[in-house]
This record gives sequence, structure tokens and C-alpha cells, in this order.
Amino acid sequence: MNLNFSGFLQKKGFQFTDKSVAAVLEMAAEGATVPFMARYRKEKTGNLDEVQIRQLLESNEKYNEVLKRKDFILKEIETQGNLTEELKKSIENSYDLGELDELYRPFKKKKKTKATLAKEAGLEPLATWLWQLGHGEIQDALTPEVKAKEFINPAKEIVTYELALKGAQDIIIDKAANNPALREQVRKNYFENGKVVCKKGKKFNELSKFDMYKEFEETVKSIQVSKSSHRYLALRRGWQESHLTVSIVGDDEELTKTFQEFCGTQKNQATEFLNQCGKLAFTTHVVPSISNEVHRFLKEKADQDAVSVFIENVRKVLLASPFGAKCVLGIDPGLRTGCKVALIDKSGTFISNTVLHILGDKAVENAKTLFSEVLKQIAIEAIAVGNGTGGRETEVFLRGVLKDLGQNIPIVMVNESGASVYSASDVARQEFPDLDLTVRGAISIARRLQDPLAELVKVDPKSIGVGQYQHDISQTLLKKELGFVVEDCVNQVGVDLNTASESLLSYVAGVGPALAKNIVEYRKKNGLFEERSQLQSVTRFSAKTFEQAAGFLRIREGKTPLDQTGIHPERYAAVKDMASDLGVSLAELIGQGKTTELKKQKEKWASLVGEFTFEDIVRELEKPGRDPRDPFKVFSFRDDLHEVKDLEEGMICPGIVTNVTNFGAFVDIGVHQDGLVHISELTDKFVDDPKKVVSPGDHVKVKVIGVDKEKNKISFSMKITDKKPASKVQGKRANSDNSKSGSRNMKSKNPKTGNKGKGGRPQGQKPARRQKPSFNNAFAGLADLKGQLKK
Repeated sequence: MNLNFSGFLQKKGFQFTDKSVAAVLEMAAEGATVPFMARYRKEKTGNLDEVQIRQLLESNEKYNEVLKRKDFILKEIETQGNLTEELKKSIENSYDLGELDELYRPFKKKKKTKATLAKEAGLEPLATWLWQLGHGEIQDALTPEVKAKEFINPAKEIVTYELALKGAQDIIIDKAANNPALREQVRKNYFENGKVVCKKGKKFNELSKFDMYKEFEETVKSIQVSKSSHRYLALRRGWQESHLTVSIVGDDEELTKTFQEFCGTQKNQATEFLNQCGKLAFTTHVVPSISNEVHRFLKEKADQDAVSVFIENVRKVLLASPFGAKCVLGIDPGLRTGCKVALIDKSGTFISNTVLHILGDKAVENAKTLFSEVLKQIAIEAIAVGNGTGGRETEVFLRGVLKDLGQNIPIVMVNESGASVYSASDVARQEFPDLDLTVRGAISIARRLQDPLAELVKVDPKSIGVGQYQHDISQTLLKKELGFVVEDCVNQVGVDLNTASESLLSYVAGVGPALAKNIVEYRKKNGLFEERSQLQSVTRFSAKTFEQAAGFLRIREGKTPLDQTGIHPERYAAVKDMASDLGVSLAELIGQGKTTELKKQKEKWASLVGEFTFEDIVRELEKPGRDPRDPFKVFSFRDDLHEVKDLEEGMICPGIVTNVTNFGAFVDIGVHQDGLVHISELTDKFVDDPKKVVSPGDHVKVKVIGVDKEKNKISFSMKITDKKPASKVQGKRANSDNSKSGSRNMKSKNPKTGNKGKGGRPQGQKPARRQKPSFNNAFAGLADLKGQLKK
């Protein structure tokens, strides 16, 4: 490892040992994936997690980019004959691309500028005379105007002395504007003392959402070090839409004097001319350049902050509690056209669909008839209702129907964000070519309840609706980071090899879309996998791929007991030896409480397989195939609240956190509009980061502290001191679970225009073998499934 890379990492604030760095870079060069290194090579990496490994790898890419740029700049300047020892040292000691470009700026080959054209016109001697006059290097009684007449040259289009002076001015301005020391002084001032100043733009109006920024300023430094970078994104949006003007302002008066003094220090006939040169160099050349640099820096910082918030929210949503492998009825709400209803079995397999109307004189009677008939044949274990338009009305309607029927089936509101995109996608069409988009949506809603991760991987993470200013930030950065977080979540949970969809399999370490398709094709042709070793029979599934992927692919009830665990096949021999040492069979060692004796032999086995690996093996043996996600808990909104107009200040309501930003958290209380809990209202204690208090999917209680029914805005507080319920219904709901394990995913402001996820079977279940029923009537064919889905 190049020792300079350690210095680069330290400069960036990372603390990695040389051993860890060397190991990660070596394994990455050999094709190891990040999840594999983090999970199965802890001894080599020093127990670095996925985030740290990616930071190291990304830093290495940036470091190599810096080295490449350094080499180019050094060669270019040396070729010009301008490479001094001092300049060379400055370049070699720099680790910043922006700083390197500044060092290279004076030597960079430029297109013809006003200064170069003036030099070509023979005006450099005039500029030199003015410069020397201004610095007291010469004495001359001539005025600049008289001296300039000597340089009139019609052949070069210098036909007046004014044009000659203008050319000389261009040369001096270029000299001042490209002086590295002056530019560094401006840069330092703008970054340390500068302010972002915002004023009204040409399209501004008092009703604009940017009203709060019409007279606004904040220091550049505070945006850099605080959690307020989201405000900069808001300012930029207003700027781009011409509602605002945004500028960077430093100590401009003092800096102007500095540039004027650079151009001339003497009081004589050239003073006014040279002062104007200095002022123009600063205001028209340096300020725009440095301002753009500051804007670029703040934008990158804001992008990074926004992406960090986004990926943490997505992580929480993807790892939301699964309801599990149970029979679920999914409902895509609809008031005018009726609700699209889809029934799926415990493996996520589609059974049948119908339309349920909740409006009309006979709606209740018809619903009772439908449910009473269906429930005679199938034990529906939950009803998943989309949280879009009509969702709350559908939920309340169904609760009434089931209560009248004496049924206690949980009804869960499920987030629809991203579902419509899935419904219209190629994947959905391939899976359900004969079904309407809305039916595919209902299937996706049901599957999201069963297993959010398995279903949401089929949707672009940007469509989940948990970001802040996601359309204003770098889409390349966002796509890359979201891809990483999905990959991490999938591999953290593990994937059932026999039930996972192509979409889910494609995120397994080392697999990808092509191999995922091959796995599914092999499954169709040869039947279910009975052991992990069969993967090597899949087309193009190499030994290297097997090494990277096998530990994350699980087989339930297979031939090899260890295949249901996260223990890598490379450790099977060691685990068998462990069982032999204890005098038990391998099956007895798994989940039978035998690990207590095994732990007593830690020193022996840790020396053979590594301490981190031994601890992981013990955990897997104790709880084989464990799901790291929280247990599922049912949540209910208040029954007396359906719209914003139903709210009054002081109400206490159960809610679900839908989005967390740097300035607070948004909470859904079931009125089709999320409300904001400002960071100052999250807790009685000081909070510098809302993510430390709440996460998407958390069940919380909030107090209504503000309602703007005209603008449809709600403000909440989580600082609840009044424990007395406002009503019987409220008291009942206030006791809702306040756990962090949510039953729903995120909700966008307009769920119906969001994207619907698509269907995928939950892990751990084999697909049911059944005959496809006919769908001539509502839920036709259910009788054929009576033996398969018993009550």
C-alpha cells in the first residue's frame, strides 16, 4: 500500500489501520463484494462494516484521481519550463483537486482571451509601462492617454488611444485575476467569512413557498458545519425558479482594496486607471469564479447530507417489520370505481381478485356476503389497505363489516408509494400479463405487508418517497448510494433461494440481474434447490460467485441443515468438527441450546476460524435463519379523524413517522396529509439530529399544535405532557404501540401519483402447488383451494 494513501485518509478524517486498508484493497482487486468482505472476512478487514469499507474504496478512487491529476499537471508545467521547486512541492503536497487546479490555473492553456488578443496586438509594453508606473519602478511625466497614442495600430484594429488603454487594462486585469495568492485570499475569506445572501427574484410573490427567504442570509461556514444544508437546497430551487436571487458575499470592500494595491501602490497619473483594473479583476473575474466554487461546494455538501438522510430513511423502510408468510387480502382503495381486491396465499402467490364497492345503499350488505362466503373457505389472516385516496374510508368501512360478522381480522394501512410504477413496469407485466394495473397494485400492497423488503426491491428506491429535495440533488450520487443501501439490506436479511424473485436475487452479493434470471430458470427447470452446492450447476455461476453469494442464500428444510443459516459453506467442515467435539450431531447443534458448551471452547475455535467468525457462527447456530428485523405489530389510527378539517389544536393522535429530514419528522395520522414535527418539538431535550430520535415507520403519539385548513398544513409536537385523553376514541388510540417497528412504509404527499411496488413472495415459503382458478366471478375458484388454505 502506498503510504501516502494513509495521509490522504487521515486528511479526510478517516481512521483505518494500514492492515485493514491493505486487506480491503487487495480483496476488492480480486473481485470481492462489499457485503462479503463485511460479513465473511471480518478478521482481515478488522471488523469494518459495509459503510466503512465503501468509504475506504471510494477514498481510494479519489486518491488515484488526485495522483493522476498531479502527474498530468507536473508534466504540463515542466514541459512549459515553468516548474520551480517551490511549485513542485506545493503540487506534490496537495490532496485536493480544486487546489491543484488553482495551482495549474496560471499555466493552463487557454483559448484566446481579451488579454491574449491585446498582447497579440502589441499592447503588452503599454501594460508594462502602466504597471511599472503604478509600482514606482519608473518615473514618467506622460499621462496614460498620451502614452497610449504611441500604440495606435489600425492594422491590429487599435484605431484609438481608448482601445489601446482598454487592451492594456485587459492584460493587467488578467494578471491580477489569475494571481494564486490573491485568489487564495478571496477563497479563504469567502469560505470563512462569506455569507449566502438571498433576496426577492423577478417572479417572487408573497404567497410563494419561498416567502421566508425573501430577506435571508446565513454564513457559509454555518451551512458547512450544521444540519442546515437543506435550506441551501431550498434557496437554490427558488433561485432556479426566479423567485429568489442568491449570491455569495464576503468582505468585498477590503478585498477590492487588496486587488487595487496589487495593481498599483503609487499616487500618480496612473492611479485611477490601475485602481479600476484592480476593482474589475476582483468583481468581474474573481468573484464569479470563487462564488461558483462556494456554490459548488455547498451544493455538494447539501447533496451529501440529503443523500445521507435519504439512504437512512430507505434503510428503515426496507427493514420494516414483515407480517410474515400468511394469507393476506390486498386492497387498492377506490371510491368511485370501487376497491380492487386481490387475495394472495402465504407464499405470495396470487389466488383471485374482485372489485368491492364501499359506497351505495347495498355496499355493506354485499361486502358481508362476500366476506362471509370467502371466510368459510379461507382463513384470511390480515387485510392490507393502500394508504392512498379513499384508504381511510375503506379501512373504516371494512372494520364495520368485520365487526358485524364477528371477525377479528387485523386491517393494516400499507404505504402505496412506488406501487403504480411497479404496476406498469415490464416486471409486473411479465408476472401478471393478464391482470389490470390496479389488480397488480392490490397484489403489491398485500405482498408489502407480508415482506416489505422482498416487494420494495422491485421499485426504484427514489419512488419510495422518503427523501428531502431528492429531485434537486445529484441523481448520479443518489442512484449509486441507494443501490448500495438496497444491497446492504438484502444481504443483511438473507434471501430464500427457493422463493425469491429475480429482483430480490439480483441484489445478492456477486449475483446481479443476469445470474438472478439464470437461478429462476434453473428453479423452473429442475425444481427447488435442495442444497447450496447446486448453485454451481446454474449457468455462469462460477466458483468465485459461489464464494461471494452462497452465505446470503438460504434453503429451508434442505438436505444440509447449515444451508438454512448464514454460516458460509467454507466453514461447514469446522462446524461439523465443533459438533463432533461436543459429541452431538450437526442437527442437534443447530438451535438446540448446545452452544453454551461450544462457547466454553471459544479460545480453541477462535484461533482456528477467527474470533469474529466464531461469534457469528455461534449466533447463527443459536437462531438459524433468524430475521434481523423487528417483530410485526399492528397499528391503528384514530377512528374519528379522516381529513384535515377534522383536526383541532390540542388533539393527541397516534401516528406513523413517514419521513425524517434534518429539520424534523413528518407523521401520518390518517388524514391524507402528513404533518411536521419540527426538530424543536421532538423532545424536551436538545436535538441536533432528528434521526437520533425517530425513524421512518416508528409508531408515535403526537399533539396537534397548528392546523392551516386552507393551506392543508399541520404542525405536531411530540412533547406531550397532557396525559388525559380528549375522547373515548382518542383514549383508546392513545394506547397504541409506540414501538419502532412500523407496520407500513412511507407515504408521499400524493400517494396516487406515487409508484406502486410489485409482487414478490416472502422469504421462507415454498410456492404453493395449485391449479389456477377461473375468475369469471368474484373470487371464483376459492373452493378449489379449500384443502390448501385451511382455516
